Amino acid sequence: MYVIAGLGNPGRQYQGTRHNMGFDTIDYLVEEHRIPQSGVKFNAMYGSGMIGGQKAVLMKPLSYMNLSGGPVRDMVHFYKIDPEKELIVVYDDIDLEPGQLRIRKQGSAGGHNGMKDIIKQLGTQSFIRVKVGVGAKPQGWDLADYVLGRFSSSERKIIDESIVCAGNAVELILREGPDAAMNRYNGKGASRKAE
Repeated sequence: MYVIAGLGNPGRQYQGTRHNMGFDTIDYLVEEHRIPQSGVKFNAMYGSGMIGGQKAVLMKPLSYMNLSGGPVRDMVHFYKIDPEKELIVVYDDIDLEPGQLRIRKQGSAGGHNGMKDIIKQLGTQSFIRVKVGVGAKPQGWDLADYVLGRFSSSERKIIDESIVCAGNAVELILREGPDAAMNRYNGKGASRKAE
């Protein structure tokens, strides 16, 4: 069994923002795999079903980005999964161009506050993560304003494609493991999907 956590901020005002790539990917997976929603548990919207031949619990923490760790920790403990092998966290990354994905099996938070809290709450940096590129902050911009902002219409098509790619990467991780997903998706833009 896997727990797949998509990071973001709840509320209509945050829909479609750069910081909600994790939420958007979970929404795609729910729709694509017809995952029934079970309501709220541990301050997270969640549902469970089959993806890539594996039982998966999909969750969107409702604690706001900077406190994502508590709901993730509680869900991991409740389902008694090994976070180093059976947790996948999907989130935005300003160090990647819009449309790029990067899959890692461990690593630091890289300045991402949601990831900082998850690492702190779990007590490990070793868990699978799928990073979805949103592009670097323009010079002179406030970081919070940038990540809570929306994409331009020209970026939106690329971002929508990258959300599909991120969902497909999660499915590949469940079906064949993280190495297969890293080989297929790392360093490739959404418009240059590997076959």
